Amino acid sequence: MAVILRAELLFDGVKEHHVTLPSQSEPWNMKQLLVWIGQNLLKERPELFVQGDDVRPGILVLINDADWELMGQLDYELQDKDNVVFISTLHGG
Repeated sequence: MAVILRAELLFDGVKEHHVTLPSQSEPWNMKQLLVWIGQNLLKERPELFVQGDDVRPGILVLINDADWELMGQLDYELQDKDNVVFISTLHGG
């Protein structure tokens, strides 16, 4: 499973992460991805990225250039080579 993540300010200034998720018996979904990101990539101030089990208000999530609200949000099952983008809509993005 490979996923591309873009969220520069919260991830040590790294603009793009190419991630290979560990294999598991069930398909990865966005909720599981957010937990994995928090544990493995997020370096500081997690409250600016997540709120509970979801991304915080003000962060636009795109999956393959489509709003994740059209894709099922947290329940979306990730596919190999998905492109997941997180964009802050606050303070000019």
